[in-house]
Amino acid sequence: GFMAIDASLPIVSAAKEIGVCLRFEGVGVHEYGVVASIEGNKAPALKAGNVILKIDPRYFRPAEVETLLGDASKAKNKLGWVPEISFEDMVKEMIQYDYARVKQGV
Repeated sequence: GFMAIDASLPIVSAAKEIGVCLRFEGVGVHEYGVVASIEGNKAPALKAGNVILKIDPRYFRPAEVETLLGDASKAKNKLGWVPEISFEDMVKEMIQYDYARVKQGV
């Protein structure tokens, strides 16, 4: 079946992985992400209330979309392909890798 992904989902998921809960304020190009709360010690430089995301129109892609839809049924039916990892686990793996590199000073 179809899977819809809101454009902010990867950002929210990545922040959650390091214990940061985000809230979004504003609308359109004036929307920004604010640290709502922090759990744990993986983001020691952040404080609740910090604005950590702002939209910069210079980085818009010509055909930017708010919601992406995907249907993997054709790949499953024709190729026998099934995902080996969930979206949530993929984000977790990516953040853990990046976090380890930051801790190493890379």
